[in-house]
Amino acid sequence: MNGATRPTAIVADDEPRLARFLEQRLVALWPELSVIGLAENGPQAQALIASEAPDIAFLDIRMPGLTGLDVARAAGPDVHIVFVTAYDQYAVDAFEREAIDYLLKPVTDERLAQTVERLKRRLQEGDSKAPGLHAALQALAQAVPALQAGAGRLAWIRASVGQDIRLIPVEEICYFESNDKYTSVFTADAEALIRTPLKELVAQLDPERFWQVHRGTVVNLAHVARASRDLAGRVTLQLRSRREPIRVSRAFAHLFKQM
Repeated sequence: MNGATRPTAIVADDEPRLARFLEQRLVALWPELSVIGLAENGPQAQALIASEAPDIAFLDIRMPGLTGLDVARAAGPDVHIVFVTAYDQYAVDAFEREAIDYLLKPVTDERLAQTVERLKRRLQEGDSKAPGLHAALQALAQAVPALQAGAGRLAWIRASVGQDIRLIPVEEICYFESNDKYTSVFTADAEALIRTPLKELVAQLDPERFWQVHRGTVVNLAHVARASRDLAGRVTLQLRSRREPIRVSRAFAHLFKQM
């Protein structure tokens, strides 16, 4: 990129709402940046990089088809990579050790502003990819071999609906709610019951899609229509296909600060 050209970027996340949110925050914090494409999976991100040659690629780590790690590995040396992840348990150490840019979900303006300033400096100085990127990618691939297949994440819930047993795809679930020793499962048109306590269930759900918003409630972000904050600072979620509001406790209200 030369000094007379606006920097360009793509954003890749398999949750379109989160990709659009990041795009909006980037536009607000870095008006000179041009976001030239959004991708919903790894192959789309790879195709965008090949066709548009962006200066920067914001890549969700866990995407269908190809992971963000796969896309970064194949990207050319002129593309600055920023990983966006909810997997801080393994990502932060590797990224910080190798000085790799990363953003933890939910992305805050403060953290994004730091990344923007770092990217501006690198573009101005003409730096290519961080020198430790290849090593970090190898370390992550070895440390988390299950990442490629998304192993260990629930795809179906076996739940009781009246006298029947129903298999419910997790993407159809709007939210989970603790119910004594059981957990209630709410879809757009039904309520079911499972014997697994919410605490055990959370560990088996994709943390990029399912957020705990209360001690006894976990929501599927794909089903959230909006978040509202009242004058007292209390946050309430409205779902796309259910009428009841979901209360967010103060301990989790910061997750929706920018949304």
